[in-house]
This record gives sequence, C-alpha cells and structure tokens, in this order.
Amino acid sequence: MKESSILLRLVHESLLKLNVDVNAIYRKCGVTLEHVKDTATRHNHSANLVFWQSAEDVTGDQDIGLHVAEALPLYRGQVLEYLFLSSPNFGEGLNRALHYQRLLSDVAMAYLEVNGSDAVLVLDSKLGDQLSKHYNECVVLGVIRFFESITNNNFNASTIDFICPEPKDVSEYKRIYNCELKFSQKVNAIHFNADVLAHHSLHAEPELLKLHEKVAGEHVARIEQEDRVLEVRRVIGELLESQEVSLEAVSASMDMTARNLRSALSLAGTSFNEVLSEYRSHLAKRLLVQTDESIKEIVYLTGFSEPSTFYRAFKRWTDTTPVEYRKAKQGSRENP
Repeated sequence: MKESSILLRLVHESLLKLNVDVNAIYRKCGVTLEHVKDTATRHNHSANLVFWQSAEDVTGDQDIGLHVAEALPLYRGQVLEYLFLSSPNFGEGLNRALHYQRLLSDVAMAYLEVNGSDAVLVLDSKLGDQLSKHYNECVVLGVIRFFESITNNNFNASTIDFICPEPKDVSEYKRIYNCELKFSQKVNAIHFNADVLAHHSLHAEPELLKLHEKVAGEHVARIEQEDRVLEVRRVIGELLESQEVSLEAVSASMDMTARNLRSALSLAGTSFNEVLSEYRSHLAKRLLVQTDESIKEIVYLTGFSEPSTFYRAFKRWTDTTPVEYRKAKQGSRENP
C-alpha cells in the first residue's frame, strides 16, 4: 500500500518548526531529503512505521505525533483542496474528496456516515491497529485543521475515536484536540455536527469544479496504471521461480487476457518486455552485489534459459559483464 509524499513533506516542515534534528531521524530510518522534496512519488506505507518509531527514539517524545500535528502546516494547493473550494458546499466537497482519496493514500478507506444531526468521518484503515499511533494522531489533527480552514472555522469535532489504547496520561490529547476522546475503538473516526455539511463555499464555481474533477480523475488513473505495473512485477517475481515468464502466463495469473494486459501497460507508458527486462536487470544486479550466488545460479534465478542470453542482456543493461560488475560494485561497496 502506498501513499503520497505530501504528508512526509508537511511532517518535515513541522519537525523543523519544533527544532527537531530531522537528519538524525532520516539517518535512522533511511529517508533522505530527496524523498522529502520529491512530491510526485508515492512511497510504501510500511516506511511510516519505521519513520515514526525513529522520530520517537530521536526525540524521546512519546507524544511526537501529537506535537508534530500541532505544528503541521495546512494542506494547501492540491487538487483535493480545489475540489472542496469549487464545490457548492462543504458536504459536496467532502464527498468528492472521498471519491478521489487514493490521491493521498491507499491505506485508509475513509467514508462519511450521517444520522440526523450527527456526522462521522470514519478513517477505516486496511492495516487496523498495525498503524503507528503517531501517524493516526498526526493524520486526524491534520484533517480537522484542514476542515476548519475550508469552513472558515465552522467545523468543530465533537468526539474523536482512536484505535490505539488509552495512554496513561491523556492531558496532551485533551489540550490539543479539545473535545471528547475515546480510545480502543474499532476505527479512527471524527464526529461532528452534520449542519456544517451545508456550509456554503465562497469559491464555488461549476466550470472550475469540472476542471478539477477531470484533473483528479486523471491523477487517479495514473496511480491505477502504476499499480498495474507493480502488480506485473510482483507476478513476474513469482513466476521466475518456475521459469514460465511470458505475457500469457502473467496475464492469466492476473485474471486478464494478454491483449488487455498489453493495452494496460501501453497506457502506463511501458510494455511487458520492458517491465520484464527492468525486473531481471534489477534482480541480477542485486544478486551480484548482495549475494555470493554463482553466475550460473543467477542465470537461473533471473529466468534465462542460457548463460549466453543472460550475458548479452547484462551487457546491454550495464555495458559490462556480470563478473566485472560484481567486482566493481563489491569493491566500492555500492548498491546496484
């Protein structure tokens, strides 16, 4: 599961405001400033667990998620904000944003429930209680602050549900959230008065709304295309063990026709042969540098039937031989 790097960038700015040694955190969890600055890339959510644990270890702050959230800059200038602003009211904007929530994350499947005067935004995660409590705390407060901004401070959370157990000291929670808090709940959720859903947007504009929905749809389509390529890579990795890697075999494993898979990869700007070649290239280089496997074994593991075919492909990938590549990389301790 992946999510936008936007949250990482906002968290980075918040840590700087708190005068936290961000470099120490990044060294500990393997994040670089390039990751932070690259707003176009989506990263694996599993990295969040390592990041927040590293942040707690470096700062010694067991409430680091709360304090980061408190200093978090507002979510601005992204297509989801434009959907809110150009919609007639807050409720319509929220429903549109939920429709395109994959732009931010694949982790949470948020949805809105309305029962009379009570409304609940449920932040239902596919990972359940495996999510970092710091991540939950940061996201919940970030959402509330954004809603307050969109509604000119007419949005007020009445109750917040947290999956995490109740901490021994809840004083910081009460100070920061300033509403009723419930812990050890099935899902994270924000309760509020449904009247705010009718809050009129001063920036409502039908023509702009159509444009923003078009852009959001295009972004989601691109994410789906990228996901399809990742799925092809995963299946290739599984099939390499049986030496039966072909467009037909991969498409059958994905319950697709070969023609549809070929078209899907074309829309993503690539082809099956390109994905297969990139996968084999990365795998071969990793095995050469990080293991002591023989060249003969690597030929087998990368799915080549003949060593000569592997050697020609490797020469094309790197302009060097496998033996020369291994010697050069292992000698300099570089990664492939």
